[in-house]
Amino acid sequence: MAARLVCITAILIVAWMSWGVLAQVLDSRTHQADSEQQADLGALWGPEQTQSAPTFTADEGKRLEAVSIDATDISTDLQLEQRPKGLLWHNTYQVGFSGDYSVVAPASAKSMMLAFPFPSPNAIYDDVRVIVDGRPASFTTTTAAVTAAIPVRGDQPVKVTVAYRSRGIGKWAYQFGAGIDAIKNFSLTMTTDFGGFDFPPQSLAPTQETKTADGWRLTWQYQDLVSGWGIGMRMPEPLQPGPVAERLSGWAPLSLLFYFFVLMILCTTKRIDLHPMHYFFLAASFFAFHLLFAYTVDRIPLGWAFALCAAVSMFLTITYLRIVVGMRFAAVDAGLAQFFYLVLFSLALFNPGYSGLAITIGCIITLFATMQMTARIDWNQVFANGPRVVRAEARASVEPST
Repeated sequence: MAARLVCITAILIVAWMSWGVLAQVLDSRTHQADSEQQADLGALWGPEQTQSAPTFTADEGKRLEAVSIDATDISTDLQLEQRPKGLLWHNTYQVGFSGDYSVVAPASAKSMMLAFPFPSPNAIYDDVRVIVDGRPASFTTTTAAVTAAIPVRGDQPVKVTVAYRSRGIGKWAYQFGAGIDAIKNFSLTMTTDFGGFDFPPQSLAPTQETKTADGWRLTWQYQDLVSGWGIGMRMPEPLQPGPVAERLSGWAPLSLLFYFFVLMILCTTKRIDLHPMHYFFLAASFFAFHLLFAYTVDRIPLGWAFALCAAVSMFLTITYLRIVVGMRFAAVDAGLAQFFYLVLFSLALFNPGYSGLAITIGCIITLFATMQMTARIDWNQVFANGPRVVRAEARASVEPST
């Protein structure tokens, strides 16, 4: 019995090393895909966008003076389109931006200029408009900004609207300025066609959140705000095939350890003699699940890939043990154990936030079941003599009598 345990332990070590190699390959493929495809999508679709507040400058003859913004009213519309590339999904989006800015030029100002920076010099902008007091105004554009001459009307406020449509990837943000700024009468309304979003670190949370038919309406509204933080939106992260496959491969040795442990207990209680070579082939059927999953998850949807690989692995195990021991043991005992410790164990790893708790509960259930099954076993006799049942006798003990 001791020699048998040593052989099974050696099989577990070899399997652990194999899964380690597979996890490294998956990590390399994922990071390579992330860097290359992020750049490709950014060049094709557009990069991350951070829109900064515009600046207004008054010409007072001998000097230029910055004009503060008295009121800001911004509306943004974000539409998410998630695109798969290799082992990763990427969050691409379309954004419609419209900002109303109210300014009052100094009494001594002769003219005023608007400089509205684009969120990125490498993005595509459509339907760019500058409207002054409800009337379209002429403007010039560069790769960095929109500039326009704004009429001066004494001490009367001028309402300037800048609007455009664009698209980007990853996240969208709005910055008040370069440092800590005092912002007066600010309002930003963001509508989305998605949920499950998050806000980047060092960004302001919405002051109001309203659920809509197909997404959310988020509002940031302040009367007198002093802050160096901006406003940001991080798109919802889909279930990523590459990291999921890597996580499943990393935890696979523990899954196989539980399976072998339960299988040895079942064989001991049912007096079935499985050779270490049988355990080797069972470990190979486990590894087949993760290997096939690693190379199908970027070809077909993740759920279909998981179901296919689970079915293939269980088919290998059941058809093999059917010949070795018998159909009842293969389908019921070994099959259910594999379903629990491969399929359900792997499903628990899909959500990292609950995987630890799920695995802990599975360990406790396993401990309870094996303690109840082995409470009356004479372990001295087992370790001294082993099951001492040939496979033909084992088949007769596990197959129903006719």
